[in-house]
Amino acid sequence: MASERYETGLKIRKEVLGAQYVDKALSGIDDFNRDFQEMVTEYCWGGAWGRGGLSKQQRSMLNLGMLAALNRPHEFKIHFRGALTNGCSLDDLKEILLQIAVYCGIPAGVEAFRIAREVLKEEGVDVGGASQ
Repeated sequence: MASERYETGLKIRKEVLGAQYVDKALSGIDDFNRDFQEMVTEYCWGGAWGRGGLSKQQRSMLNLGMLAALNRPHEFKIHFRGALTNGCSLDDLKEILLQIAVYCGIPAGVEAFRIAREVLKEEGVDVGGASQ
């Protein structure tokens, strides 16, 4: 039986990452990875994200910085999309990426902007015209 923290985590995980993404991740559960998926949902999403104290936007901002520093592009992409879902504005996201470039290094900033533009394009977000 799922714990209350697991149920809270599942709800938040779906709100941030999208039900389709989470359902796909959970549909791949087998005997080998079951404990891991339950741990991620219960502790990461239910225990950390479910605590309160910080808004979803603040948690998204923190995650983007940490994931860039750790060079985790797949997770960065997922959480960049989540930051949009959580209401982070384009100005917020641009500032986060500039901060990443300064503190994590220009290569991390290049990768962060590349991934961000990919997600924004996939989501149909207009970022304005290219400069001449």
